[in-house]
Amino acid sequence: MSSPAPCSRSWSISEDSLRRYVFYASENCIQELLSASSDSNKAGSGNGNDGWKVLGMDNGVEISKRRSRSLHTFRSRWLLKSVSPQQFITVANAIDAAKQWDSDLVEAKYIKDLEENLSIIRLKFGDCAKPLFRNREFIVYERRETMDDGTLVVAVASLPKEIASGLHPKQNNSIRALLLQSGWVVEKLDDDSCMVTYVVQLDPAGWLPKCFVNRFNTKLVMIIENLKKQVLACPTITNGD
Repeated sequence: MSSPAPCSRSWSISEDSLRRYVFYASENCIQELLSASSDSNKAGSGNGNDGWKVLGMDNGVEISKRRSRSLHTFRSRWLLKSVSPQQFITVANAIDAAKQWDSDLVEAKYIKDLEENLSIIRLKFGDCAKPLFRNREFIVYERRETMDDGTLVVAVASLPKEIASGLHPKQNNSIRALLLQSGWVVEKLDDDSCMVTYVVQLDPAGWLPKCFVNRFNTKLVMIIENLKKQVLACPTITNGD
């Protein structure tokens, strides 16, 4: 089977236009993340009218999914005791260390910083990765915000392919996939612990057996377990630091 044809169009836009586009797009992603987090706080939300279906509990991590057109959105939620939101986000946003908690990731690098809390990043997964990510490449924005109540939100999603091609041409040996929406919502609790919600919806760009896509929750649990280990090994960060 021949490889998918590369994107034949690319847009070159000014940094100011890119900043305004990403700010607008990420605002919607942030609201979706907060909504998913709020849904998971409701009694019985796992199988209620919000569409989320609980797949199970694994090591204290609740995994659920919701169908959206032909794709599925996955959500995980877990309590981290004696871990502050700042401590968690410091580890989760350490792009240089991301390979320590996602073994399928072979490269992660910043392409451009648009503002202090707004960046463009390239994520590359290798040929040894699991089928859902094998040889996939993502050009994404990352926006980091603190809400009025202290909740930390990190929104991550792919740029449109034309804009992404203008910023970073696609590599011949990779498939440019789309991360439709993803990110963290980290809520501070009274005992300096935090409740973490992670949401992800992606289009792998290329045919994959349905069982591989639906088995994404297995990878999600593995990533979370690795990330929890990294967070617990991180020195505690206090407000005075």
